Amino acid sequence: MRVQFRGLGLLIAFVFLTSIGCAARAQEAWNAHFQSTYVRQFKPTFHSPYAGPNSLSGQAETSYSFTGTAAFGLRLPSATEVYFDPEIAQGIAMSGLLGLAGFPNGELAKTSGDKPKAYVARLFARHTVELGGESQSLESSANQLGGATTANRLILTAGVLSVLDIFDVNAYAHDPRMQFMNWALMTHAAYDYAADSRGYTQGLAAEYIVGNWALRAGRFAVPKEPNQLQLDHHLFTHFSDQIEASHDYELAGQSGTVRLLMFRMRAVMARYGDALGDEGPPQPLADVRRGNQVKQGFGLNVEHHLSEDLGAFARAFRADGKTETYAFTEADASVSAGLQLKGSAWTRSDDVLGLGVARSSLAAEHRRYLQDGGATFFLGDGALRYRPEQDLELYYSADLAHGLFLTGDAQRIRNPGYNADRGPVSVYSIRLRWES
Repeated sequence: MRVQFRGLGLLIAFVFLTSIGCAARAQEAWNAHFQSTYVRQFKPTFHSPYAGPNSLSGQAETSYSFTGTAAFGLRLPSATEVYFDPEIAQGIAMSGLLGLAGFPNGELAKTSGDKPKAYVARLFARHTVELGGESQSLESSANQLGGATTANRLILTAGVLSVLDIFDVNAYAHDPRMQFMNWALMTHAAYDYAADSRGYTQGLAAEYIVGNWALRAGRFAVPKEPNQLQLDHHLFTHFSDQIEASHDYELAGQSGTVRLLMFRMRAVMARYGDALGDEGPPQPLADVRRGNQVKQGFGLNVEHHLSEDLGAFARAFRADGKTETYAFTEADASVSAGLQLKGSAWTRSDDVLGLGVARSSLAAEHRRYLQDGGATFFLGDGALRYRPEQDLELYYSADLAHGLFLTGDAQRIRNPGYNADRGPVSVYSIRLRWES
């Protein structure tokens, strides 16, 4: 297995420097956790009077994905922890992962194929500076050593990881291996967060937590080309910065969290305005890419406990809409909301029922580019009768045995690829997950 991480020296230096002079705490010294997730999906035929080079096929299709991950954590004789997650992935996407904004399986990537591929998903160090306050317990889990820390603390992280490990976390809509599978529900659809085509990146982040307030900031590497595997390691030239403020609150006796997120990306990108002409078809985006183009956006993320078993979430995000989709999916604005209910009422306390809705939309120049026959990385029907894409997802996750879960999932997508001439599309899924 090859680790493509030019910043390994930075990680080693980070571990060494943060280890100096730190007293060890009596906590979990190491851990090892494992997961495997298999998803099988089926899409029947749907109304499709025409299609283009990047359309979702109107014919019936099946799809599958498999991932297996080992997560190892080690505590150094200090307040520093090191984590290593080797991962294997395999899968075939519907229509080559084209024709939608809200793709129905968050486990699939362009780099998936019918043969297993092994790679390093995470290799990072985390250092905690305790700043006092009440003691808080941390449960042992993947990428988290069990033990105790203080309510007030500074957390520094560097290495290979996912931006979503730190930013835009939500208790009810975040993990496609256990919760909603649609891309528009696992995070903001319009949040073009830094990632290679598997969803991982390299960078640094700091989290400053005081009581029920937290401030997070990070800089991460972007791909050299949109939605590709190879990252650009020039973090002072091309990068993605994010900053997030969060507040834990209590309302009517129930707890919740609100998060405000902003990001700014600088990369070699195309602007839709540069590709559009007064007459004739638009230029390919690859022909108008320029260095140091800027993309930015901001969003709100709320989760709230309505009762011991019922929780709700909502997200809203807007990007500037002037530059092409670079690392996530095709959306310039998005909103989503939903509910999650545990099965205590029917004596299945570890079962979960989830219902979510999402709406994604495009900025004016983005939709005009598609209307004029342009093709982007994910979209291109050859024409476009624009309407916002709408996603509905319902799932039920059943606890079969300790660490083994079976999920039934149904999704309904209106205006696939923002095209009112096509669809709606139904997708039915079975997900089997094992974790330890």
